[in-house]
Amino acid sequence: MSELIRKTAAELADALAAGETTSVELTQVHLDRIAAVDGDAEAGVHAFLHVDAEGALVQAAESDARRAAGETRHLLDGVPIAVKDVLTTQGLPTTCGSRILEGWVPPYDATVVRKIKAAGLPILGKTNMDEFAMGSSTEHSAYGPTRNPWDQTRIPGGSGGGSAAAVAAFEAPLALGTDTGGSIRQPGAVTGTVGVKPTYGGVSRYGLVALANSLDQVGPVTRTVLDSALLHELIGGHDPLDSTSVDVPVGAYVEAARQGATGDLSGLRVGVIKELAGDGWQPGVMQRFAETVDLLKELGAEVTEVSCPTFVHAMATYYLILPAECSSNLAKFDAMRYGLRVVPDGDPSAEAVMKATRDAGFGDEVKRRIMIGTYALSSGYYDAYYGTAQKVRTLISRDFAAAFESVDVLVSPTSPTTAFPLGEKLDDPLAMYLQDLATIPANLAGVPGISVPAGLAEEDGLPVGFQVLAPALADDRLYRVGAAVEAALTSRWGGPILAKAPTLEGGR
Repeated sequence: MSELIRKTAAELADALAAGETTSVELTQVHLDRIAAVDGDAEAGVHAFLHVDAEGALVQAAESDARRAAGETRHLLDGVPIAVKDVLTTQGLPTTCGSRILEGWVPPYDATVVRKIKAAGLPILGKTNMDEFAMGSSTEHSAYGPTRNPWDQTRIPGGSGGGSAAAVAAFEAPLALGTDTGGSIRQPGAVTGTVGVKPTYGGVSRYGLVALANSLDQVGPVTRTVLDSALLHELIGGHDPLDSTSVDVPVGAYVEAARQGATGDLSGLRVGVIKELAGDGWQPGVMQRFAETVDLLKELGAEVTEVSCPTFVHAMATYYLILPAECSSNLAKFDAMRYGLRVVPDGDPSAEAVMKATRDAGFGDEVKRRIMIGTYALSSGYYDAYYGTAQKVRTLISRDFAAAFESVDVLVSPTSPTTAFPLGEKLDDPLAMYLQDLATIPANLAGVPGISVPAGLAEEDGLPVGFQVLAPALADDRLYRVGAAVEAALTSRWGGPILAKAPTLEGGR
């Protein structure tokens, strides 16, 4: 395994600037790594659904030519990246992990994809995901599950398990993910990577195939907090093509990360969320969490317990709002305009074609949520279910606001458990949904969150995530706290947590 792939994105950018390597070389070694360990639905990590080796090398060569001419576009120009398959990419397939979009090639780029292309980052390919981002394990992909690089019998989280696994397996130094209820942070926790959900509206959603418009957010998946800050600053900012985009300047996230890495959190007020812990949480997860909270105190932070009582209703609220929005969003996949079309025998009506196509094209989890959402929005039930859920959502936002009057950030474990075995929860949707227990409140309120590695659980030796939440548009606090925790723990461990992961050489 080339040592280049173990370097962080920031280190690779420095190596490019110093002339120690080229973008073509960086891109090729990552493509070689993908070929060696990724495999397919039957074996290997299976982080990618589509690898664009030819396109990535062309983009890399263009980056090298710019650098030789002194025309570098961005600090990360030439550093390769992977993109979750829910973001449209002109000329590359975008399937959303679903058969209903198999082979679809969009005619345009998502805004975040356009930004990374404009900055000169070669796109290695599209990463695997739960179908239309519905799931917490990437087992609901129509193209087979992704496997956790730490233990390939276990899940890599979801829905963005492909992006997290690609970064954890050193197949890509950077990746883009999306977070609707924890789909960046929870995979980050169980794979030992850093995952950030920006403030809602802080990053454009144009070109993101929507699951739930009021919850979805694009964000970075990386191996370090600084790398996330670099990517976040690149993709953030107002977009007139997105009506939910916030017209405010992009924060100084890189500066905040560098400040946090000094290890000084003096005066920072930290609230430990009382409701996101206790019975049912894996002991090894809680042990690492308690140790990290103690570490914050050692770094100068003032730590208190904070109660957010409505958070206990977040799961029920989320699973009424999300299905309702996805039911509406997925109605456009009707076999009439694009994607899969299944025509029954005889002289079928448009309704029969639509029914047959949706039956064949959607998986069980998608069908389950469409039915729940359609019921919640139906006449006579709207106020009782969807309307009530929106009222509770307001109460959850108020709990956040009240908490942030007394503290600067809130913290909790990212996920109640470490990565569970593949197949363990497929027949128990409620158990699967509980994996997002700690991450969902942030999406309901639109506040930003980050998950950073907090060590390995004693029971199974698998990664544990530490979540930090901040007020809306205060994403810089995530980077300050996350970088401080990362620097202190990395020093304590004698290196990054991913240095302890299996090498996967030989494709396993």
